[in-house]
Amino acid sequence: MAKGRSQLQLVEIGEAAAPKRRNRINFFELAYQKLEEMLVRCELRPGRYLTMQDLQDATGFGRTPVHHAVNRLAADTLIRIRPRHGLQIAPIDLARERMLLRLRRDIERFVIQLAAERASQSHRNQMLHMERLLREKKDRLTLAEFNALDRQIDRMILAAASEPFLEHTLRPLHTIFRRIGFIHHSFTSGDDNLDGTTDCHIAVLNAVANRHVDRAVAASDALITFVDGMFETMEARIDPALLDCSVEPLLGA
Repeated sequence: MAKGRSQLQLVEIGEAAAPKRRNRINFFELAYQKLEEMLVRCELRPGRYLTMQDLQDATGFGRTPVHHAVNRLAADTLIRIRPRHGLQIAPIDLARERMLLRLRRDIERFVIQLAAERASQSHRNQMLHMERLLREKKDRLTLAEFNALDRQIDRMILAAASEPFLEHTLRPLHTIFRRIGFIHHSFTSGDDNLDGTTDCHIAVLNAVANRHVDRAVAASDALITFVDGMFETMEARIDPALLDCSVEPLLGA
């Protein structure tokens, strides 16, 4: 009987601990998502030095979730951990990020091909629904709304590709270029129209949902070419301090 009670107690303890574990994982993911959104919107300015406490205050999460998120973002090369100096939001190097776009092009081709080949009926329905949503909202989409939908599209494509390793590879690249898009559309005079990028995403969704592999890969290439076109405009028009706020004193000298 005592042994039975002990086993029952262990089961109860396990059941009680499981939600806490899930909550902890949720907090880790939520803290990462919050910091990622702040990076994309440049609320965490490139080049800025911060402490862990600064990020806790900014996100509203405790030390452990924020520490976990910072480690992931450091591995993604978006945050630099500076011993004895705290943390630095990595400055944006347009030449490096344009080079990384070539890497994204090749990986994205592979992912898009897998997604078009493997997409289940459920995946296809989700993509067709998203395609309709983009078409309906195209003329009134805000940049914030588009970025939220863009995250969902990325998750849909990766889910359809059904290869978890690819998520860890593409996630930081998606964040890097979502931030490039934000800066381009927010701070490049006259380039706040979202029609071009929206049309590219619609073409990708339609081709993948209909399992047209060659057309899906071509649509993916067209999207990357569209992103590449942002760089020349940014190099000519963007204030360097938006890419690295640590140069502001130098510019003012």
